[in-house]
Amino acid sequence: MHIAAEIVALVVAVLIVTVVARRLAWSAPLCLITVGIVVSYVPGVPEFHLYPEVVLVGLLPPLLYSTAIQTSLLDFRKMRGPITLLSVGLVLFTAVGVGLVAWAVIPGLPLAAGIALGAVVAPPDAVAASAVARQVPMPRKLVRLLEGESLFNDAAALVALRTAITAIAGTVSLWQVGWDFLVAAVGGVAAGALLGFVTSFVRAKLNDTVTDTALTLAVPFAAYIIAEELHGSGVLAVVTAGLIIGHKSPSILSGSTRLASRHNWQTVEFVLENLVFLLIGLQVRRIIEEVSASGLSAGMLIGICTAVLGATIVTRVLWMIGIGLYKRLVVRLGLKKTHVWPWRYSAVIAWAGMRGVVTLAAAFILPLDTPQRAVLVLAALVVVAGTLAIQGMTLARLIRRLKLPGPDPAEDALQEAAVLNDMSRVALDKLDEIRKPEDPAEVVERIRVRLRDRTDAAWEQLGRQSALAETPSDAYRRLRIQLLAIEREECLKARDNGTADDIVLRRVLEHLDFEESMLDRDEEEPPEAGRELSTPKATAGSCKHLTHEWRPVDPSAEDSCAACLEEGLTWVHLRMCLKCGNVACCDSSVGKHATQHFHDTRHPVMRSYEPGETWRWCFVDIKLG
Repeated sequence: MHIAAEIVALVVAVLIVTVVARRLAWSAPLCLITVGIVVSYVPGVPEFHLYPEVVLVGLLPPLLYSTAIQTSLLDFRKMRGPITLLSVGLVLFTAVGVGLVAWAVIPGLPLAAGIALGAVVAPPDAVAASAVARQVPMPRKLVRLLEGESLFNDAAALVALRTAITAIAGTVSLWQVGWDFLVAAVGGVAAGALLGFVTSFVRAKLNDTVTDTALTLAVPFAAYIIAEELHGSGVLAVVTAGLIIGHKSPSILSGSTRLASRHNWQTVEFVLENLVFLLIGLQVRRIIEEVSASGLSAGMLIGICTAVLGATIVTRVLWMIGIGLYKRLVVRLGLKKTHVWPWRYSAVIAWAGMRGVVTLAAAFILPLDTPQRAVLVLAALVVVAGTLAIQGMTLARLIRRLKLPGPDPAEDALQEAAVLNDMSRVALDKLDEIRKPEDPAEVVERIRVRLRDRTDAAWEQLGRQSALAETPSDAYRRLRIQLLAIEREECLKARDNGTADDIVLRRVLEHLDFEESMLDRDEEEPPEAGRELSTPKATAGSCKHLTHEWRPVDPSAEDSCAACLEEGLTWVHLRMCLKCGNVACCDSSVGKHATQHFHDTRHPVMRSYEPGETWRWCFVDIKLG
């Protein structure tokens, strides 16, 4: 019973600390470590032991898997070069650099043990960087690069750690190091790919959400164990399997199954990750007691931890400087065409080196007979806490100071509208093919209206919305959410009065919950002032009408749709015909006068007439340009 009570106490503590940290805009991992340290000195609190097997097999696989299934496989392929430089090259550089510093400052420490410490502190945690990205806008390329690095640098760090541990007991040749990396990489990728494809095949045959969720819970552990049995990298196997399964899920699973799986893994990730930080804090007291038996003075220990922390931060900065100089030299000499990151991007990457769960777990992998083991573990904990405090709490300020452009909600809305428009157009064309003669005409028309309304709702997110305080879709959302609350209250009255069966009422409430989840939408940040909204290259289409050199024409109105004013209607956004300058309302408006103008005149191209928007639309070829 006491074990169950301890588990409940840990989870409750995690929930309380994370909620308070979020409200105060503090670093949740740092708060959890601090609370754990304080609580460990409270009399009567049991001593917790975080064994490496528990972390490596029980905690690390699901954490990596939950991140991998949300990572774009296509984006990873595009950025595999930079990700490899960071996840392999930087890990080895950090392991050697920190190892040399540790070897120099810790009395009697073998070089192999120093490199083992370097491998422990080498892999950054992208979850911390992603958390900062949620606080302050960061270019998505940077976020994806940092997340991709964190997925694969764990494997390189753990292989380097194992090699260093082997070297502590004997000698290891450079050939053996290379061979270990090759076997770990090939074995891990092969095992993960095989399990990923097999799991995707099985999931496609399942029709039950609960069974599918149970299967996904077993995947990360199975991938890790199989790869380790084949002497491959279990971490790499978990990541590979997660990337494949996440990529295939939209095409093989139903929407309800994907929603259930997403919420399940978000919960698992939240509990496990924060639980690790709390458990580490709870063990600091025991670690300090072990360090006190090492014979080193407090001043010496402070100097060692400071040197290791400084080396960890500096090696990443030096690596990014070296990569930048190398790429610029290659471009200047004309030896190879390569993309050179702007120095502001490199600065953010260099400073986004917060350490996390993997470093904490790897520290306890060090064998008990490792020279100065307690000192090495303490140094690793200081690196985690120090990078979270120093880099984690200043990264957002650095991003603001460098004025990096974050994602533009208006540009996202434009891409979303373009994709939904293409989807709806194809669906409407197919509707005429798949409908049966006996299908009621009013049902078919309802489907057409639903498809058009969904597309219009996306277009409404663009523009300054000068004519309306809120768009029609926003008004619908506001009113429908209020009515859902009224309906739910009435349903609960029926439950309390016993006027309907409980099974029936639960089914009705599920319908209400599902509809409300479709209406929920996170509030987006407004687009950055002064930025011009044009169609992204990846989205922009081309046709003879869009590429035609249109001569400047005077608009027929400054900020209104004349047809709407004449008919007594309101409009959402304004569009201007590039051929005659007619200003009219968009299809999200009641009158749809811009489209009507095309049907009347056959003038093919219009552009947005909202301030700061330069995108165009071809009515003939149905292309966004």
